[in-house]
Amino acid sequence: MKLKLNIDELTEDFFCDTRLLGIIASVKNYQFCWQLNRLMGYNFRLNPDIEIHLRKKERSYFFPVYQHAVRNSSLSHFLYHNHYDGEYLLPEFKHMDFLWLMKGDCVENNDCSEIIQTIKHIAGVQMVAELTNEKIRNKGHLVF
Repeated sequence: MKLKLNIDELTEDFFCDTRLLGIIASVKNYQFCWQLNRLMGYNFRLNPDIEIHLRKKERSYFFPVYQHAVRNSSLSHFLYHNHYDGEYLLPEFKHMDFLWLMKGDCVENNDCSEIIQTIKHIAGVQMVAELTNEKIRNKGHLVF
């Protein structure tokens, strides 16, 4: 008997109770994380264990993922870099430099709005917008 992994089901489970922000910012990913950590008291760190690896046109692309786990909570924040060597993690959002995923616990609207307002005050940030799950065609690319 052959078992088949249901990717759609896996992806839906992964995205249950998540919020996703798209960010346009002309700063390096490590500088952006440093500013988030300083302004918000977060502790974003590069997590090489969940780096996203995509193969396209017989080439490998690596998208770093930074992670911040909220103390005494199941909530974690993940910051993906959307570009790597001319390729995009989410091609439908090519204009977005970063993708911020909040996962593991429900994030209330006012908490999400507060995060968006704080990000907007970071030097080099041009835009922050919440991306709804329906608009994301390549959700599977964010699953680690």
